[in-house]
Amino acid sequence: MVILDGGLATHLEALGADLSDDLWSARLLLEDPSVIRKAHLDYFAAGAQVATTASYQASIPAFTRRGLDADEAEELILLSVRLAAEARDSHGEGTVAASVGPYGAYLANGAEYTGDYDLDEDGLVAWHRDRWHILAGSGADLLACETVPSYPEARALRRLLAETPGTRAWVSFSCRDGERISDGTPLSEAAALFADHPQVIAVGVNCTAPRHIPDLIGRIKGKPVVVYPNSGETWDAEERRWHGLADPVEYGAAAAGWHAAGAALVGGCCRTTPEHIRQIREHLTTA
Repeated sequence: MVILDGGLATHLEALGADLSDDLWSARLLLEDPSVIRKAHLDYFAAGAQVATTASYQASIPAFTRRGLDADEAEELILLSVRLAAEARDSHGEGTVAASVGPYGAYLANGAEYTGDYDLDEDGLVAWHRDRWHILAGSGADLLACETVPSYPEARALRRLLAETPGTRAWVSFSCRDGERISDGTPLSEAAALFADHPQVIAVGVNCTAPRHIPDLIGRIKGKPVVVYPNSGETWDAEERRWHGLADPVEYGAAAAGWHAAGAALVGGCCRTTPEHIRQIREHLTTA
């Protein structure tokens, strides 16, 4: 059993960071990288065994849109890995997973929860390629291909894996219900793309309502299952705010159930905190 971290942006906001920006947590790579390191350390202290980097929205196009050149953008992407590695080293142990956010994260319009894209598979390969190779060569232990909402994007990521044969990764999808990923493709079909892939260590689901996780776990075959749902709250893309509330103790109890149902890697995504991860650890220890 591996315990992942929780919502990086959520904890950064709790630490006082202003993330009201299309770059989201990647903005702090420019403005306050030390707070990112602090957030990683807090998650390790809560029981996480993996630090997921602040590169979810840190793409080359996102930074060049902000006015940086390609070399400056690459340096910031590499910085996201160094910060997680520094926190890992300070803690004394752990794994660094370099976040590969979906194209929808760059669009900053909620498309990572719909898969409504203006690029086809070839276009997605081209869009992801530069950051993919930067992160593959960054020294991170693996790539976390996360919140993947569409089947064409999953196919694009599979093609990029072939370009970096020494790279390990997990692939996790955003899902609309207990059966389908966000673009409507059955999760079983999307997950099957990676079922026999030697570089993929786990396949699963993230940033999805916790109530759907038990059904989704059973639809993944051939690989260890990774799940890190959101808190169950609802994101309003128009208002750019969350609605609802989630209790960490209840989340920890649910996580023990996901592990019992077959999940090998468990953590949290948006709106989960170090306390959610602490509760996962406590419930799994006493289960």
